[in-house]
Amino acid sequence: MKAILYDLDNTIYPVPSIGDRLFAPIYEWLRASSPYAERIEIIKHDLLRKPFQVVAQLHGFSPELTEKGIDYLSNCSIDGPIEPFDDYPEIRKLTGERFLITTGFLKLQQSKITCMGIGTDFKEVHIIDPMTTRKTKKDIFRSIADRYGYTAREMLVVGDDPDSEIRAAGELGIDSVLVDRYLQHPDASPTYRVSGFVELTKLFSGLP
Repeated sequence: MKAILYDLDNTIYPVPSIGDRLFAPIYEWLRASSPYAERIEIIKHDLLRKPFQVVAQLHGFSPELTEKGIDYLSNCSIDGPIEPFDDYPEIRKLTGERFLITTGFLKLQQSKITCMGIGTDFKEVHIIDPMTTRKTKKDIFRSIADRYGYTAREMLVVGDDPDSEIRAAGELGIDSVLVDRYLQHPDASPTYRVSGFVELTKLFSGLP
């Protein structure tokens, strides 16, 4: 494998570990509005796993609430340590160049990477901010392949979201690994499925 392309949120680290401090104002706005307060646990679950704009559309946020949330998240950053999953060091055992591709607000996503101190583990870091670009993960995957001359068979996409990076990989003919730590996606169809990075290392290093 010449190139391994990793997602960030819920792949490298657990978003719920920073959820309360990151989304606290949004949780308060939701609790103060009866249409959303009744569904707040479902909305909170989705906020921890999907981009804010997707959650806003999925749950029919008002234009005012959507704009308020975007304004807050686009200007905030995380302070203090963020711990990657315990098995994160395992990815350093695999041969091949590592790339990090994440979707989210630029300042916020960059602060997460800085707090974890993982930026130098990757050949390139790509933050796709929907507020400033129409590019998708599929576009970035294709760009990496074109710039480095990788074929689809020489690349591997690793992530937790069947509707994002896993789907994009499939559309480009790239093998994918769904990191399904909590068995949340039984109906997904990645090329491979693992419970964590230890299993990923075993799968691609020939270990029993």
